[in-house]
Parts: sequence; C-alpha cells; structure tokens
Amino acid sequence: MRRSDEETARKRARESRVVHEMIVLYCRGIHHTAKGSLCPECEALDANAQKRIARCPFMRTKTFCSMCSVHCYAPKQQEEIRQVMRYSGPRILFRHPVMCVHHAIDTLEAKRRSRERAKA
Repeated sequence: MRRSDEETARKRARESRVVHEMIVLYCRGIHHTAKGSLCPECEALDANAQKRIARCPFMRTKTFCSMCSVHCYAPKQQEEIRQVMRYSGPRILFRHPVMCVHHAIDTLEAKRRSRERAKA
C-alpha cells in the first residue's frame, strides 16, 4: 500500500520530529547540555539526520530507517544514530507518550502489511 503525498508529508514530518527529540534527549542525558540545546556533535548528527529524512526516496513505502533496504547513513553516523536510539528509546516514552503511540501504530501497520505481502 502506497501512501498519498499528504500522508507521506505527515510521516516525514513526524519522523523528523521523533529523531530530533531523541537526539535532544540523548544529548541532554549523555552530554549534559542545557534544556533545548545541543552540543556541536549532536547538532551535526541532527542536521545530517534531518537532511536524510528530507531526501528519503522511500518515504512512501518504508516503515523505519532501521528496516530500510538502503542505508543512507555512513557507517559512523549509522552507529551514532544507533547509540542515540538505544539510549533514547526507553526514555522517550516518559517524555513524549503520544509520539510513542504513533510509533507503535506505525509498527503494527508495517507488520500487517508485511504479512499481507507474504501471503500474496
């Protein structure tokens, strides 16, 4: 099932916000930055992630970057993002519970679609 342009734009915006919030949470917890600010390292990672999300050609069909067949991050950035996700994943539930509900819904929809494709 392909998304419409409007749905794709909403998904892109939501994914962009989730990644940004996870990087902010990571930077504040690990690098002890002030609320609402990022260290230069995390700022560069966030800028790179936002650029990748904005240019992703698979946004209509993919679920999450981790499940994508094409990894557009360089190995170093891929490991940095993985560290951010490992740290922020469990903690973001308490900071942004609605965001987590959207993520859970997206995950369930992706699993349903993959089962349907497997049956077909």
